[in-house]
Amino acid sequence: MTARIGDWIQTYTGRKFWPLDPRPEDIAVEDIAHALSMKCRFTGHCREFYSVAQHSCLVASLLDEAGADVKTTAWGLLHDAAEAYLPDVARPIKKDLVGFGEIEARVLRAVAQRFGLPPEIPHGVKYFDTVMLLKEKQDVMPPGPAWGWGSEVEVPQDWCITPMPPAEAKQLFLRRFHALVRHGGITL
Repeated sequence: MTARIGDWIQTYTGRKFWPLDPRPEDIAVEDIAHALSMKCRFTGHCREFYSVAQHSCLVASLLDEAGADVKTTAWGLLHDAAEAYLPDVARPIKKDLVGFGEIEARVLRAVAQRFGLPPEIPHGVKYFDTVMLLKEKQDVMPPGPAWGWGSEVEVPQDWCITPMPPAEAKQLFLRRFHALVRHGGITL
């Protein structure tokens, strides 16, 4: 077995995971669902706890409603999967952390390989991630200044985000994942 780069973290399921040397065989959906359900969006600056897992499920739902193919919807669910193994870095500083983008990209490539997804996140996922960002500003963030990005998207007004506890978000994520497996969007 070849030596690994860097040090490892222990995951929820007891696996070793090398963030600087991610490999598909080290990735488990249970780890992703658990970790994302325990991470709060917006570095915790929401009115109440709102998880990355719930956000990911909502992005996948929007893609599904828009008629996206199963692989794109699967990417919608897993687009933040790297955050299960790395810190969630806020958008305004992520681009200035030298090397972080490449570390995150390596983890996402391993996720794509593990679950049989195309290596690049489809454009539609990025679009609906921005739709959710603005919906979240409206529904889960306290009042504040206007955000300068995303003005080209239409924010759904016919429903409201109700944040769920971590255990519920984790189960929702796992149910959505296994439904995508059944529909051929994800391979195990």
